[in-house]
Amino acid sequence: MRMRKTIAAVLGAAAALLAGVAPAAATTFKVSFPKAASAAALDGRLILIVSPKATPEPRLQVDLEGTLRSPFFFGQTVEAMAPGTAVTLSPQAIGWPAERLAALPDGDYTVQAVLNRYETFHRADGSVVKLPPDMGEGQHWNLKPGNLYSAPMAVHVRHGGPPVVLTLDQKIAPVARKADTEFIKHVRIKSELLSKYWGRDVYLGAHILLPAGFDKHPEARFPLMVFHGHYPDDISNFRTTPPDPNLKPDYSERFHLAGYNRIQQQEAYGFYQRWISRDFPRFLVIEIEHANPYYDDSYAVNSANLGPYGDAINKELIPYIEKQFRGIGQGWARFTYGGSTGGWEAMATQVFYPDMYNGAFVACPDPIDFHAYTTINLYEDKNAFYAQGLVNRIERPAQRDYMGQTHSTQREQNRMEAVLGDHARSGEQYDIWQAVFGPQGPDGYPKPIFDKLTGVIDPEVAAYWREHFDLTHIVARDWATLGPKLKGKLHIYVGSADTYFLTDAVYIAQDTLSSLKDPAWGGEVAYGDRAEHCWNGDPKLPNAYSRLHYNTMYLPKILQRIEETAPPGADLKSWRY
Repeated sequence: MRMRKTIAAVLGAAAALLAGVAPAAATTFKVSFPKAASAAALDGRLILIVSPKATPEPRLQVDLEGTLRSPFFFGQTVEAMAPGTAVTLSPQAIGWPAERLAALPDGDYTVQAVLNRYETFHRADGSVVKLPPDMGEGQHWNLKPGNLYSAPMAVHVRHGGPPVVLTLDQKIAPVARKADTEFIKHVRIKSELLSKYWGRDVYLGAHILLPAGFDKHPEARFPLMVFHGHYPDDISNFRTTPPDPNLKPDYSERFHLAGYNRIQQQEAYGFYQRWISRDFPRFLVIEIEHANPYYDDSYAVNSANLGPYGDAINKELIPYIEKQFRGIGQGWARFTYGGSTGGWEAMATQVFYPDMYNGAFVACPDPIDFHAYTTINLYEDKNAFYAQGLVNRIERPAQRDYMGQTHSTQREQNRMEAVLGDHARSGEQYDIWQAVFGPQGPDGYPKPIFDKLTGVIDPEVAAYWREHFDLTHIVARDWATLGPKLKGKLHIYVGSADTYFLTDAVYIAQDTLSSLKDPAWGGEVAYGDRAEHCWNGDPKLPNAYSRLHYNTMYLPKILQRIEETAPPGADLKSWRY
């Protein structure tokens, strides 16, 4: 019935236009916030969510990973939005999947508005930009402390109908910091390098997993394992108590498993039992907090738009942690690993700081060769969204399921990001790639690699990406100096059916790395047959389980590497109690 009404409305509007009569105006949405929410005028991105279902509340329904599950949403940047003064969303406000607010079909909906607040940054390079600061939540607009939102409201949307008035009288609460425990400690330091770049105090954090017996063996010094990944709220997959017997089992759509929450608790507890076992080698594990105004982490490199995060992590944070928690503090005793974003970071860290680490275990990495930027060849394709044929074009896929079915396209993913924020301010995947890999534009914001609405690629920006962050190209280009430092250190794993088409870049990287001589690269590449994102190298267990074993699965190779490469007189015993 609703579809019939929608079709009728569209046909009616078309008939009115043909008859020379203007169609009824789109429903107007007016949004304001009271002085109790903020006495000051605010900048930010106003996001309107319009959903056919009421629960969960609309702001929690927006899902860029599951486009078939997402509702309508629309975005508009506001500056100096004053308390008590309503802002009217433009009928031309960009939206998804309706391209503009004016195209929202009539119907019964639950609506909600969120203001993702921006602050003004005066950076050391002279650029002035308005960005959403991280507030301890890992750069999520719908969960960010301090962001304002309206209570969900059931409305009937009708072209020519009365305005919908929304009041941003709710504020997201601060995130509680995790407390230290016997095994897990939390540190947070001010980075002088980043504070200078951003023109304000910037902090880096880390969660440290201490080995069993840390306090009882003050003479011991420990190897360091850096686990890279998305913003962590604590050490991953570590639990000192048995699984909760009363935990209601859930269902994981990603892994097609019932009771996956129980599996996670069991595996986390199993890791703890192994961690404290008598014959287990003792080492430090850290997970880093480096969320920033563009994303939930910085990609752990120095970049034009984010500043010197690579140096801040490796020259400020890592030495601080090793000093505080008795790390060995030498390159032969440091290793890095991670999956997806963390896989790219693990490889980049090893490549850009080759003497500082003794091995990188690179799982399902974000594109490590931009000839295969997921399904886009940035160097040869003209358009990121479409593959052009003789007289026809088809959309490039962005995500697929384990059966190879396309779940979203490059155009859809980028339009959804464009709705959440212009100038690469969505806080999402393609925007952080533009911010990290790209140059700064004349307006101070990242210079786009392609137009977010048309998909047209900028070849000059692509050339910049190649020389600065195409890891395969950089390794091959600089092999004369990098070769002796990277030999035997790069280990890459990916599923042959990776959800985000990350497999192809690894194929290209393998061909390139295998061709290197004097010395030969000496690493390994492995593929998980039919494995989705994020296969990390375990040939025996399915992805759902192996992803929970990062902190132990590479240990045999790490121990072998230490034995083979540790310098004479190195401490190989104090941490083996």
